[in-house]
Amino acid sequence: MEVPLVDLKASLEPIRDELFKGFEQVLEGMNLFLGENVQRFEEEFTTFCEAEHGIAVSNGTDAIFAALSALGIGPGDEVIVPSHTFFASVEAVVHTGATPVLADIDPETMTLAPASVAEAIGPATRAILPVHLNGHPADMDPILELAREHDAFVVEDCAQAHGARYKGRRCGTMGDAAAFSFYFTKNLGAFGEGGFVLAGNEDVAEAVRELRHHGHVSKFEHGRIGYNLRPDELQAVVLRLKLRHLEENNRQRAAVAERYAERLDGLVRLPGRREDCEHVYHLFPIRVRDRDALRDYLWDKGVGTGIHYKIPAHQQPAMRDVHHRRTDLAVTEETCPLLLSLPMYPELRDEQVDYVAEQVRAYLDELPAASRA
Repeated sequence: MEVPLVDLKASLEPIRDELFKGFEQVLEGMNLFLGENVQRFEEEFTTFCEAEHGIAVSNGTDAIFAALSALGIGPGDEVIVPSHTFFASVEAVVHTGATPVLADIDPETMTLAPASVAEAIGPATRAILPVHLNGHPADMDPILELAREHDAFVVEDCAQAHGARYKGRRCGTMGDAAAFSFYFTKNLGAFGEGGFVLAGNEDVAEAVRELRHHGHVSKFEHGRIGYNLRPDELQAVVLRLKLRHLEENNRQRAAVAERYAERLDGLVRLPGRREDCEHVYHLFPIRVRDRDALRDYLWDKGVGTGIHYKIPAHQQPAMRDVHHRRTDLAVTEETCPLLLSLPMYPELRDEQVDYVAEQVRAYLDELPAASRA
């Protein structure tokens, strides 16, 4: 049996006919960016997130950068960010001119640890960037409290958490701003690139709108030095159609995760989750020793896997020439060598999940218990 890590074609089938009709309409009018579909998607996704202000941008990295920039983050400021995240989270901080301060993760959920934030925070801290990793919300209440105590902003990195909830609140609505990615593998993914900023007030929202479009305040006036962070109409057509299926797809992901857990419990260390959170399972990373050997074994059995993320940010060669600080990162360094992401997408069939679990079990049954994470 072949079970890919992600099946992108499967997400096309439910929207195929409407998608090409939508493309045809856009191409007939040739209004290719910041047109009706972008505007409607901004309204629809903002409503989905139960937020007030939303701005579509070109991709998730630009979304983080624009959110931080709109809040005035720049040279001389420090931004606390987990070292265990996709490198774009750190990269966007560096692009603002601010100094990243790399913090550790919670050993269960692998999201930013509030205790590590408390250790990292200092007089130059202007923002905290919690990442809702793998679809699980970071522990926001203590992070928000620390931010208030130190007069710092909170920008949520929601690239992997479309629709997730923390204590009933949608991810993206708790901080001063939030950034989403619509990279094609995300729970809500374009057929290319896309991003989104949720803003806590209209002033921040307007700053993001200006930043994304060369600082335009009117057709011929540029009110600030901006950038080209514009989304395009074709991707907005895709996202509007796929948004209609997001809630059901997230439920399907949760069902896949539950089936994995039933079949792998006691064999490997499963993704942790808080009972007061709604996990949307963008990824399903297990923790196991000899991770690379298991990955090779599963590949031979037709099972695709991923590693998210093999090298933490503080160990990346790119950081050698970047001014940064770090806290103790023991949990990050212990966790990263163990992670292996199993196939996770809403269209996975029960027999595929069972097959993957059977292959993991077959491999681990040959190992002594001490070799398992």
